[in-house]
Amino acid sequence: MGTAKGAGRRATAARPRKAATTRLGRLRTVVNARTATFESLARFEGETWPGLSWCNISRDAKTGTGFYLVRFAPGARSLPHEHLGYEEFVILKGDLEDSDGAIYRTGDCVSLKPGSRHWSRSRKGCLIAAFTRGSFRMLEDDPSHG
Repeated sequence: MGTAKGAGRRATAARPRKAATTRLGRLRTVVNARTATFESLARFEGETWPGLSWCNISRDAKTGTGFYLVRFAPGARSLPHEHLGYEEFVILKGDLEDSDGAIYRTGDCVSLKPGSRHWSRSRKGCLIAAFTRGSFRMLEDDPSHG
């Protein structure tokens, strides 16, 4: 094999223009999951979600679309609900159990399609990063029974 043309030379990155960097900075939100400020989900979408807290990064309440962190306290459980759009999340720390018995562990990436009906709980607590594309509706009954 031959040597690539220019081999041995160090590449230098182009310096970003200050104006471009400043514009991007106004459009960027950075949240560190380890140091984020969480708010209680005691009242969310008109419902009580005891033991859950969240850090809203970009979720829009009108469309239900966005990115956020959710922390489950040990023993906490979400309420039964149905997703009208995709719900996708990654388990950053801990374990989460879905109403059908599926258990997600640290590092698992999960995608639930529109129409997914469930509730989730964490026996020892967990932290997830979630992205939803569309809102959800609350269910009267437990989706694991039916």
